[in-house]
Amino acid sequence: MKLLIVEDEISLADSIVSFLKMDGHICELASNYKTAQEKINLYQYDCALIDINLPDGSGLDIIRQLKEANKPTGIIIISARDTIDDRVKGLEIGADDYLVKPFDLAELNARIKSLIRRINFSGSNIIEAGKINLHPDELQVKIDEEVLDLTKKEYDLLLFFISNINRVVTKETIAEHLWGDYIDMADSYDFVYAHIKNLRKKLLEKGVENYIHTIYGLGYKFQIP
Repeated sequence: MKLLIVEDEISLADSIVSFLKMDGHICELASNYKTAQEKINLYQYDCALIDINLPDGSGLDIIRQLKEANKPTGIIIISARDTIDDRVKGLEIGADDYLVKPFDLAELNARIKSLIRRINFSGSNIIEAGKINLHPDELQVKIDEEVLDLTKKEYDLLLFFISNINRVVTKETIAEHLWGDYIDMADSYDFVYAHIKNLRKKLLEKGVENYIHTIYGLGYKFQIP
């Protein structure tokens, strides 16, 4: 999953990023309001962790902008404010969850996963797409109860396709989602083609074909025949 961490306390932000990266998440950091605003305007995220108190603005305004743009980003407020009024205000303007500092990083990760399941997959622990059964907690894919051997990027790619089922996604969107803003330095998107080719081959070997369609001139579409 691709996450945005909006937090000005650098030591805490680094700890969050390091922990979540170990679980395979793509993490981008914004240490102030201006950077956070730029990132939500340029990129799309599965989930944003947003501190309310920022040195040059309010995290609540970032939440409002995400909601006004109708972006499907899950939002978890991470804040030292722990009054009922603060919680209610954050949730009323569109946050999905509220976690009070200090918090356990394992709990934060669990809340992120739960939120993403709730938003994209109706809260299910097993995601079904035709013959494919995806188990997010184990980072595992099964076809007819047989485990499909995927690399981490291939797994992330498949999850991204399933999350956007029946939608056309461009190669640029795929690259940016899987590699974050590091992709701005890439000279081409050949690596995207390579990952899609490998994923298609592995699915075909398990009897799953015609799920990933090339939409020439536009991108790709994941459809269940």
